[in-house]
Amino acid sequence: MSQARPRPVRSALRGLRVALRILVDAAMRFSLDDGWAIASHIALSILTSMFPFLIFVTALGAFFGSTNLADEAVRILFQTWPEEVAAPLAGEIHTVLTQTRSGLLTLGVTLAIYFSSSGVEALRVGLNRAYGVREQRSWWLLRLESIAYVFVGAFALLALALFVVFAPMIWTAALRIAPGFEPLERLIAFSRLGIATLVILLALVIVHKFLPGGHRSLREVAVGVLLTFALWVAAGVAFGSYLAEFARNYVTTYAGLASVMIALVFLYMVASIFIFGGELNAAILREAHRGGPPER
Repeated sequence: MSQARPRPVRSALRGLRVALRILVDAAMRFSLDDGWAIASHIALSILTSMFPFLIFVTALGAFFGSTNLADEAVRILFQTWPEEVAAPLAGEIHTVLTQTRSGLLTLGVTLAIYFSSSGVEALRVGLNRAYGVREQRSWWLLRLESIAYVFVGAFALLALALFVVFAPMIWTAALRIAPGFEPLERLIAFSRLGIATLVILLALVIVHKFLPGGHRSLREVAVGVLLTFALWVAAGVAFGSYLAEFARNYVTTYAGLASVMIALVFLYMVASIFIFGGELNAAILREAHRGGPPER
């Protein structure tokens, strides 16, 4: 019995060494693949794509006869952002979205769709670098795919906003039929955050599986997706706490551009974590194929 005891210890130490080797490999490849530069490209692309995307969402909502869905879509989009980052940026976005637009099929909205797809292309570049793959598809096919992602994202955001708008009315009607559900009202209040969490996880899975070149199973991307989400939550809390104490430094330095710079720094941090999640998945695949030919 005494000799069998060190075996789990050796197994745990071996697993710890493997995990440490994977993390070091991912960190080294992050640097070699220009992860910091790609993260800055993603952050700027997302920031410049956000306004055109929400303009398209507003036009799409107006096309279906509801202009209030855009405001709800903005609230959902910023639900998981730190309040110190989301509040000033949401104000600027609300100013843009309240401008009168002529309709859905206009040149401005068409350009908004195209510019929105640039954010998707930036994510593709980062993941292709992380997974070490080279695109074999034509550039126009990739751009059409990115535009399709923009349409899917816009429709999904509007559908989610519609659900959130009608949820209180549905809940009120349900309480009239079954008053015993009233103690669950507090649980329903947290449902928005839970829905936003599920949407983020689903979006990360879709992006890691289908956006870059090559093929990966759900198991091969799960670790990077979960780590990305966990680090996003931790980074959001930390950055929000930092801004609560030192936000005036940004206002003093950047004046009217403070909200934009805060959002850009936050997106840069988020993009760096996103790329590292891809590098971690790639490092796990390399560790699994150690001693054999890598599958590319």
